[in-house]
Amino acid sequence: MAGQLLSNPTFQLQPSAEQVALQTNYITNFNFLNQYLPDTYEKEFERYGNRTIASFLRMVGAEMPSNSDQIKWAEQGRLHIKYTNCTSAAALAANTATFTVADSGVTYIAIRVGQTVMIQNNASGVFNKAIVTAVPSATTFTVAYYEAAGQAFAVSTQCTVFIYGSEFKKGTNGMVGSLEAEDEIFSNNPIIIKDKYAVNGSDMAQIGWVEVTTENGATGYLWYLKSEHETRLRFEDYLETAMIEAVPAATGSGAKTAGMMGSEGIFYVVNNRGNVWGAGTPTTLPDWDSIVSRLDKQGAIEENVVFVNRGLSFDIDNMLATLNGYNGANAAGAASYGLFDNDVDMALNLGFTGFRRGYDFYKSDWKYLNDPTMRGGLNQTAATATGTITGLMVPAGSTSVYDQIMGKNAKRPFLHVRYRASEAEDRRYKTWITGSAGGAQTSDLDAMEVNFLSERCVCTLGANNFVLFRYG
Repeated sequence: MAGQLLSNPTFQLQPSAEQVALQTNYITNFNFLNQYLPDTYEKEFERYGNRTIASFLRMVGAEMPSNSDQIKWAEQGRLHIKYTNCTSAAALAANTATFTVADSGVTYIAIRVGQTVMIQNNASGVFNKAIVTAVPSATTFTVAYYEAAGQAFAVSTQCTVFIYGSEFKKGTNGMVGSLEAEDEIFSNNPIIIKDKYAVNGSDMAQIGWVEVTTENGATGYLWYLKSEHETRLRFEDYLETAMIEAVPAATGSGAKTAGMMGSEGIFYVVNNRGNVWGAGTPTTLPDWDSIVSRLDKQGAIEENVVFVNRGLSFDIDNMLATLNGYNGANAAGAASYGLFDNDVDMALNLGFTGFRRGYDFYKSDWKYLNDPTMRGGLNQTAATATGTITGLMVPAGSTSVYDQIMGKNAKRPFLHVRYRASEAEDRRYKTWITGSAGGAQTSDLDAMEVNFLSERCVCTLGANNFVLFRYG
């Protein structure tokens, strides 16, 4: 029977982000009537290791300036033409038929006289080949079948139609009409992110007893120095998490009424325009085969990075280990997978960094999904975790898009951040000090205020090539 971690002791979720030295963090026992004084470690112990979670966008994206309130770009549409909701007014075995196209969003079909089409019954799979003889209206077309048996399905049967070529008689005119390239225009707007740290002048004169340090290398004996650096680290994390989690303010929402716009974060975009695996974690090879099959129908990007939480990481490892000869009845042979056979003096590596199945998939742990103060602290039980995200697959490399601001095609990473900037103002990462303490002399406020500001948004290009793994 598997063991279970007890609930106590647990991890602490609330940081001591206070403006004063707290009793919980600093020694305040100065009662010299005590017979024994405590031995004090001079340096603060880093019990939670590296607490920052920002790293995702640094690995997969880039940052570039913009001088507008809105970022717009165009993405290519499909090259070939296909309709999936077409019905014929002709009966079974008819030599000719007129089809009506009822696909969602289609107001004008791109089918022309002389083109050859394949028509398949969506339910049974039987099909015909035909040539288009007339286009009576914006959403109808008439065909003549090549088969002597005529139409292979009954009247009003829902069919799929796609164009595979054309045929014309000798000495005839050319194709009637032309087709314009189909582009989809997407946009996003930057949001302003702020934070501030403040400490009064009197407290700045108090010397701390403990040497403090932070993840970015700051160190010193002044407690307010640690708090300022932790505010900075927290702000830098929010620069990334805001780009991941942001949602646009819906019409009629409280945020919209209050004048907020919101923004389209990565999760929002992939949920709405990308591919979603709704069963939590793919645990078998057929699961991944279905993902590969979907990628075939999208951009077919050769290399992809899967950013995973701990559960999805273990599921991938266990799946690959099983494929390499592992099974429960043969534990002796289970530890031999990898580049080398493992021996008694060798540390056993039970993890995988990637695999190839149609495409290359590289696995990377995503701290944001594991951190208990962020998404790692949300419900992870399949039965009750509707919407809980276990991973995100991001295509590697860059893609070519038409930049509406630049007015030309440009190579861009699939994920990148645009921040507001001009020759006079750069809002990528602004920080300034106000007040009259700590060297600042900008006002008569007896305090030092450290201000942080950024204005940015994330552009998710080709969301149809992304895969979001979640429950529900």
